[in-house]
Amino acid sequence: MGPSAFGLHPATVERIAQDVSEVRASGVDVAIVVGGGNIFRGIQGAAEGIDRATADYMGMLATVMNALALGEVLERQGTSARVMSALDVSAVCETYARPRALRHLEKGHVLIFAAGTGNPFFTTDTAAALRAAEMGCDALLKATQVDGVYSADPKKDPTATRYDRLSFDEALARDLKVMDTAAFALARENRIPVIVFSIHEPHAIGAAIRGEGRSTVVGP
Repeated sequence: MGPSAFGLHPATVERIAQDVSEVRASGVDVAIVVGGGNIFRGIQGAAEGIDRATADYMGMLATVMNALALGEVLERQGTSARVMSALDVSAVCETYARPRALRHLEKGHVLIFAAGTGNPFFTTDTAAALRAAEMGCDALLKATQVDGVYSADPKKDPTATRYDRLSFDEALARDLKVMDTAAFALARENRIPVIVFSIHEPHAIGAAIRGEGRSTVVGP
């Protein structure tokens, strides 16, 4: 949503799509899991009285909207993209199936995964770790509001320390909230390094992949 309070900020979508296009043009296969918090957060809806499972499904549908927007902008920029949803919404995009997703990657398409895992009570982090394992990804990039993992929330604690590199065990021992527990366990079990970086800087995705800029790598 960029600087907006809600919804899609066109310039921000264009910038992120351009970053993805640059990475794909460099020869790197890209699969993206999008969230939906700019439109609706399931946990927030549950707090406001909506049944938690229903609220989570509403959040999944919000991610479909974001995925379609990102896919359309990528295509307009000349980068081939395929949106796949864990929920069956075949009128607007493909339903996720691992063999078909792997073929899309082999053909050089950018994959955009929507609707999380397709199940309530699981976060977008968990969906990202699950799809990374299923696709055999070399790394899982977590785009956030800050430039890495800190000892505390840097927005609340000015003395918070940023880490350049951590092992999975160190992150667990220090109780650092890199990802939610299920997602972190999946990444750790499958030995997929997690690179945490800020999405706010132009070209941040490529920089994170090349080991440039500011980020935190959490790995085996």
